[in-house]
Amino acid sequence: LLYERHGEPAAVVQLKDLEVPKLGDCDVHVKMLAAPINPADINMIQGTYPLLSPLPAVGGNEGVGEVLEVGRRVAALNPGDWVIPADAGLGTWRTQGVFPEEMLLKVPRDIPVLCAATLSVNPCTAFRVLADFESLAPGDSVIQNAANSGVGQAVIQIARASGIKTINVVRDRPDLPKLVERLMALGADHVVTEEMLRKPEMKDIFKSTPRPRLALNCVGGKSTTEMLRHLQPKGTMVTYGGMAKQPVMVPVSAFIFRDVRLRGFWMTQWRKDHAQDQESVAAMMDALCQLIRRGQLTAPACTEVPLQDYRAALEASMKPFVSSKQILLL
Repeated sequence: LLYERHGEPAAVVQLKDLEVPKLGDCDVHVKMLAAPINPADINMIQGTYPLLSPLPAVGGNEGVGEVLEVGRRVAALNPGDWVIPADAGLGTWRTQGVFPEEMLLKVPRDIPVLCAATLSVNPCTAFRVLADFESLAPGDSVIQNAANSGVGQAVIQIARASGIKTINVVRDRPDLPKLVERLMALGADHVVTEEMLRKPEMKDIFKSTPRPRLALNCVGGKSTTEMLRHLQPKGTMVTYGGMAKQPVMVPVSAFIFRDVRLRGFWMTQWRKDHAQDQESVAAMMDALCQLIRRGQLTAPACTEVPLQDYRAALEASMKPFVSSKQILLL
């Protein structure tokens, strides 16, 4: 799926037949199996993301493929192996591709294909924001908005596996009871709407759950300011997205009297910073694959779409209140 200019995805993305390039000595020929449509993919096509691929570009930053053939100097991969992108910008919305070996990470074949296809962005982001900013212990709690997003669902499950409680904020919507039920089934301790954040009932939650030391923000605007009020003194709020397209507003008193910390996180930057530190990358992937094998981390709610229906999938991924990730089957 190729785009030659930036703009609205349904208008600029086209399905094109291209020749598969010749296999170089350090290259890997991959047959793609499945690739999701993420918000960052849409922003890259629109031209609004901080990282843009040179045009013409193939869409998609995430997915899983099977190795068909390897160049003669490729050491770590063999035909039949499953691989995912080692970094953003690979262009995963395609049936086949030839990539340099260092652009791919091997993943075990004994995890479900949809888990592998959605592994490199959201679960990694969830893993890092839970691990890198506060040293959380069993019994501690975390509060997050956009709790039904791909990252939100992964945070609930990874936290649950570590004995950490989650307070999950979602927007009010017509099918709210159904969403609450789904998040509770994943292991959420509390699910509240943005409106409930400023209601006295929040006090009841803190009778059984300690105030959070970590807040995870993917929205911005009012939702963030309200969430911040429930953070413990000296707690940390990490912003990794801005779905409301509004700034993060923080009362001065939160800084002075409660000494809260505001941090940011971008998975792409983390990968750049750890490019020479393959141990950290391997340890994270290993931990996530272990959780998947034990049934403690599942793929987000997905809708599987054949490649030729890509236009409908692109449009569906941009609708409000999306609770299901569109996955292209390749």
